[in-house]
Formats: sequence, structure tokens, C-alpha cells
Amino acid sequence: MFSIWLLVRFAHVLAAVLWVGGQLFLSLVVRPAAGTTLDDSTRSAFFIKVGRIFGRLSSFVLFPILLGTGIGLIYHRGVDIGALAVGSYGQILTVKIVLAFVSFGLAAVHGVMSGRAGSGVARILGITGGVVSATVVLLATALVP
Repeated sequence: MFSIWLLVRFAHVLAAVLWVGGQLFLSLVVRPAAGTTLDDSTRSAFFIKVGRIFGRLSSFVLFPILLGTGIGLIYHRGVDIGALAVGSYGQILTVKIVLAFVSFGLAAVHGVMSGRAGSGVARILGITGGVVSATVVLLATALVP
């Protein structure tokens, strides 16, 4: 049955797909392809540009949608602060929320570090952020009734 909450959940899932899918696509498809077809200076300029575009999309569109719809879905589900520590649903939701914020933080630091040429730290942050984001999706699947 159609309801506004169906649209809210759809927006939440779509934003998550774009966020996590974008990370995975850039890491698993674009990076290897660029690494074998672009020279060093062109590749660097390309990734700076792609990173800025994805960063703006994430910061100004995806994160606000995820945060707003996530809060709305928690409210709609009737979960209060006390319930976050009780039962498997609340505990999984709590871990998911914490890891989502960790993922956002790692992405922000990765963006800053990526501007520094040859930063191995940026690569480690990117990989770690991707793993954390995929874990958030895994936890989200555990929350679906």
C-alpha cells in the first residue's frame, strides 16, 4: 500500500545506493581504468575533479537526505533513544548509525587527504571508508522486517 513513508524509505535507500554504490564504482571500476589509460598528471587532475563532484553531491544532497529520512524512519518506526540499546533491532540500528557517521567522517578526511599528492593515507582512508559503508548496508538489510 502506498504511503508517504514508502517515499521516505525509497529516498533513504536511493541516497544510500548512490553513496555506497558511488564509492564502490569509483574504487572498483573508475580507478583501475584511469590507472591504465591516463598519464600521471591527467589521472591526478581527473580524480581531483571527480572527487570534488562526488564530494559536493554527497555533502549537499546525499548526506542531508540520509540524515533526514533516517530520522524520519526512526520516528515512524517508534524507536526512541532508550530503545537503541535494547533488543537486537535497537542494537543493530545503533551500530548502523554510528558506522554511518564514521563513514561520513572517513569520507571527509579522505577528501582532504586526497588533495595531497601521493598520500598513501588517503588510499587507506578510502578503502576503510568503503568497507565501513558496505557494513552499514549489511546492517541495514538486517533491520528490514
